[in-house]
Amino acid sequence: MREPTEISLKTAARRALLGRCPCCGQGKLMRGYLKQVENCSVCGESFGQIRADDAAPWLTIILVGHIFLPLAFLVNVDWMPTWAAMAMWAACFAALALAILPRAKALFIGILWQTRAPGYKPVELV
Repeated sequence: MREPTEISLKTAARRALLGRCPCCGQGKLMRGYLKQVENCSVCGESFGQIRADDAAPWLTIILVGHIFLPLAFLVNVDWMPTWAAMAMWAACFAALALAILPRAKALFIGILWQTRAPGYKPVELV
């Protein structure tokens, strides 16, 4: 296992965004939609103890609610009935949030792993 200081924050974050182990870049980081693996299947690095629970929804809300929503006001949908436009935007933003959420969690797991921040609790191997 490599030390996190050997891997740059940028590299760890990019690997995590791609759903890969921030340490080796080969193993999967997530085993489900929002559940991270306990250990990397390739390098054995431990991720089960990292808690990024509240950070991912926060980042998702920031991206969807504060960046993409204002852009929706720039799109002219006057050709649609109001109810259809509201339904379209609701579906669009729900899908966008569902797509961003697991990537945001993976990003924070990668950052917490690389920096050994307070969300990271190393497991002592005996």
